[in-house]
Formats: sequence, C-alpha cells, structure tokens
Amino acid sequence: MLTSEIPKPWLTDKDTYGRLSYWITVIVAFLGVVGGALRVYFAWVQTPRIGDLCLVMDDDFNTFDTGFTWFQEVDMSGFGNGEFEMTTNSPNNSFVQDGKLYLVPTLTSDVIGEAAVRDGFTYNITGCTSVNTTNGCGAVSNITAGTVINPVMSARISTKRSHAITYGKVEVVAKMPRGDWIWPSIWMLPLEETYGAWPASGEIDIAQSRGNPPEYPAQGVDYVRGSLQWGPFTWLNAVSKTFGWWTNRRQTFADGFHTFAMEWSPDFIRLYVDSRLTYTLYLKFNEPFFQRGDFPPVVQNGTDFIQTPNPWATGTKNVAPFDRPFYLILDVAVGGTSGWFPDGAGTKPWLDHSLTAMADFAYSQDTWYETWPKNIADRAMVVDSVKMWQRC
Repeated sequence: MLTSEIPKPWLTDKDTYGRLSYWITVIVAFLGVVGGALRVYFAWVQTPRIGDLCLVMDDDFNTFDTGFTWFQEVDMSGFGNGEFEMTTNSPNNSFVQDGKLYLVPTLTSDVIGEAAVRDGFTYNITGCTSVNTTNGCGAVSNITAGTVINPVMSARISTKRSHAITYGKVEVVAKMPRGDWIWPSIWMLPLEETYGAWPASGEIDIAQSRGNPPEYPAQGVDYVRGSLQWGPFTWLNAVSKTFGWWTNRRQTFADGFHTFAMEWSPDFIRLYVDSRLTYTLYLKFNEPFFQRGDFPPVVQNGTDFIQTPNPWATGTKNVAPFDRPFYLILDVAVGGTSGWFPDGAGTKPWLDHSLTAMADFAYSQDTWYETWPKNIADRAMVVDSVKMWQRC
C-alpha cells in the first residue's frame, strides 16, 4: 500500500470528546489558579492590621550589647519550671559571631568535672542576678540526698532593662537548636506584675520548640508552638485555651532561619511564623479573659474555700492582662518539670514529680548528650536579628 493511501482520519474527522476533555482540563486549571489567587488576595486584605508602628529596637548583632540592650540573667533556680540548666554570662553560652547571636547549652561537667556535678561539691555561680536567695545562686551536690549541680550551662537574655512595648510588633529571625530535651524559647513577660504573680499578669510565648527529632511523639524540632499564659493562680493557668502550633513539613526548624513574629493590638494578638497568613495563634480580644477562662466559681486556698478572684477586673476590658508593657526574652533551657516534656513521651529519663528529677537527668548524661550536635551552630539557637515596634 502506498503511503498516500494510508487512512488519516484525524485529518478529516474531529474527535469531539478529545477536544472537550482538553478544554475541560484547561478551564479547571485556569479556575484553580484564579481561585487560589482570589483566596490569597482576600486573606491578605481581610487580615486585621495593627496600625501605625514606630521602630524602637533593631539589633542585627554586629556586636553583643550587654551594656544596654541585653540583660544576661545569671541564675540556677530553674525559673519556676524546674529547668535543669543554670544560665550564665559566660561567652561559652552566649556570644556574637559573624553577625549572629549564639545561645548555646554546654555541659557543667566540662567546667567542674562529672564527679563534682554528682557528689560532694558546692558551686556558687559568678555574677548571680537571681532574686531567689534559696537556690538561685548556688547548689550542693550530694549523692545521698539525690541532689546535683545543674548539669547544663546555658543562656537567657532579655530586654528587661532596655525595651518594652504595649501593643506593637516583634520579629525574631532565628534558627532552632537540635538535641534531646533542649528547649528554646522566644517569649515576653510584663515589666510589672500589675495583676499579681505569674501567671496573673500574663505571658506571651511567641515561639517555643523542642530539640528532639521529628519522631519524638510530643512534637519535636519540626514544630513550634505559641501561646498566651494567664490565670488567677499558678495552678489555674488557662494556657490550654490560648495556644497553637505550626509545623514545617519539608524540613525542621533547625535546618534554616525563620521569622518568628508577634503582632499585638487592643483588638487582637497574632503569633505566626514567616507570614501573617500562617498563624500559630490568632486571638480576638472579644471577651474578658476571666470569662474566657471558664474558671470554677470556688477554689480551695489552703484549708479554706474562696470565690475565684478576678485579677483583671480593673484592667482594660477584654484585653487585661495583655494591656501593659511586656519585654522580650530569648533563652535555651534544658529539661524541666513543668510538663513541657511530658512523662512517658520518648525516652525521657526523669519524671516530673520525682524529688530526684534533675539527678536522674544528670546520671543519664551519656545517653542524651549523644544526641546533641558537636557543631555549636546546630546545638545553639542562632539569632540573626531582633526587631521591636511600638504602636504609634
């Protein structure tokens, strides 16, 4: 058969169904693009703004200004969480290099020896700033009593003596650390306890993470969490009503730098990672916090039963306790007995309610220290910049 005699029906006959399927695919794809663009547009324009902002702090860490900007907290008390580190002003634990701030946990045994950490040694921290006179500035290790010297040295710095804002914005560009039981935090506390002792005067947790790997069952380094902490008593904290998280599905938050941000106005507070379109927490100030907490009407105070007090009755309606100046804190904690690392999750070597929790952690050092990167840049919370704005 000659080539010219081969049937070529596609030259004369139109495939109606083929054309129809082609145009349906094109139209659906086009509508998908348009729909996605419209969703992003309306999400952007409908996202509440906090109004005009005035920059009050901008630190890109060309230097480490501990004379004015950053206050280094030197403390062995555990900061109310039963944390296992002591915080120091040592350049081993906090320093600036190549335009970045490093907050690094290290082993106490590297300084005083492992035997001293465990038994028969009295340690008094140099330059102590703690207000806790009982155990904030020193410790004694005693194997019989089950006490140890804090097995980790780390850093906690704040703007307590330099910058605080009431309504505004905070942006911290940082990379989270790796390592089991490492607890990095970017957060805020009130300058004054106007409404009472913690948590009555509030706490803003912009971003907290855990250095444990992604397979850790209680959210590891591929998650960050944000929250507001508030309540009339330490044991009546309503944080479970105001928290959220964001996960990095393709990589962990230790693999690169991210912007951890807080936007705060008299109408709302928003915590987010990288973009205000992706929240860890968005909360409208549309009801009083005492009502939002749904606290029991009567609580036990010692041996007496009392009506649950409202600490915020005299504050700004719907906003108190988040209507006062707050300052910024950056720290890297390790372990603790507050429940941040839940009992039974992973290979946790201590129990929160144990009287020897810190000692149990110290005696398992060989196990958890193996998970800490030897490269300081991977073990540290590395901060590229910090910015704070006040609402003008």
